[in-house]
Amino acid sequence: MKKKIVVIRGGPSNEHEVSMKTGRSVIDELSKENDVLDVVVDRSGIWVSGGSETSPEKVCANSDCVFNAMHGEYGEDGKVQRILENVGVPFTGPQKASAAISMNKKLTKDIYQKFGIKTPIYKVVKKTDGDVHTIAIDIFRSFPMPVVIKPIASGSSVGVSIARDYKSLVETLISMFIQFDNLLIEEYISGKEATVGVIDKFRDQKIYAMLPVEIKIPQEKYFFDYEAKYSGKSEEICPGNFNNDEKEVLQRYSILAHDSLGLRHYSRTDFIIHPRRGIYALETNSLPGLTKESLFPKSLPPIGSNYKEFLDHVIELAMRDL
Repeated sequence: MKKKIVVIRGGPSNEHEVSMKTGRSVIDELSKENDVLDVVVDRSGIWVSGGSETSPEKVCANSDCVFNAMHGEYGEDGKVQRILENVGVPFTGPQKASAAISMNKKLTKDIYQKFGIKTPIYKVVKKTDGDVHTIAIDIFRSFPMPVVIKPIASGSSVGVSIARDYKSLVETLISMFIQFDNLLIEEYISGKEATVGVIDKFRDQKIYAMLPVEIKIPQEKYFFDYEAKYSGKSEEICPGNFNNDEKEVLQRYSILAHDSLGLRHYSRTDFIIHPRRGIYALETNSLPGLTKESLFPKSLPPIGSNYKEFLDHVIELAMRDL
């Protein structure tokens, strides 16, 4: 019997376009064997179906499950989860509290430290901490250059910048404080980039870690930024070139991050591997991208799985978890 699946995508965040592509990939696959309703949340937060404004209660009525294909603000920070929980419909991905925590980079890193997951040293700075030069001097005295500057709550490397010296630090702070009130300053660690996806209750394991992906960014890039992720210029190797010890730590950290953050169904954790200092977790994505260019789907064939099996499995988990 066909399932009635609502796929929600888009949203008001700066990851709207990526979410639209994730949703389209999910819709194309699920539509082969299910009745799928495409619901777009526009940039102002209005729910739209078939070209007309609608409501969560209306589109979710009599549906078996909602597949949350959104990223970033609203879709990944607990807001849409609260709406879906109030409607009482099964949905994929994290519940509201876990979504809010994992979207906040400081809270995520606090939990990493609590559970023994190594992460770069970090500090939160606020626009209200003083003038930009005072903030920059404090950072300059506390961190070796360069430093990574990130919005507290944003995904897909949106807004992430590298400041290599005092001048670029001041310029970056001025630019980012226009858009964000709170920023995370993080120690820059050079090394090999990796990411590992996990799936709940897969292959008789409570949390199944897929094979680590090695990410080789274009030579002109300093880190795996938004353009490097979605331009198709980065090389993504799965399974990556990691020794057994590295593979074991990457998979263990990914499972621990997923579990300690209270995430559901699937997630993906990003890492940097310094040649001498070891493996550092950078962040965990509670709803990683599922586009054709995304890292998570590329990890499925090397473990003998595929997109269809994954989507069907996640939907079954969501329907069971209600």
